[in-house]
Amino acid sequence: MPLELMKDREVAAMLSIAVSTVWDYASNGVIPKPLKIGGSTRWVRDEIEIVLQEHIDTLRNVQ
Repeated sequence: MPLELMKDREVAAMLSIAVSTVWDYASNGVIPKPLKIGGSTRWVRDEIEIVLQEHIDTLRNVQ
């Protein structure tokens, strides 16, 4: 199955955050760093979904 790649604005929409926060999160290790493909920067959708699910699981375990 081919990788599904996302632009920064798509990651921002998925996580309900600002595009600048996507970059901050990537710099600080909150989400995986993006891939550089030619002149483009893209995130792997599966990696972002894993991070999101881990965050949801953590929130559920706290309550």
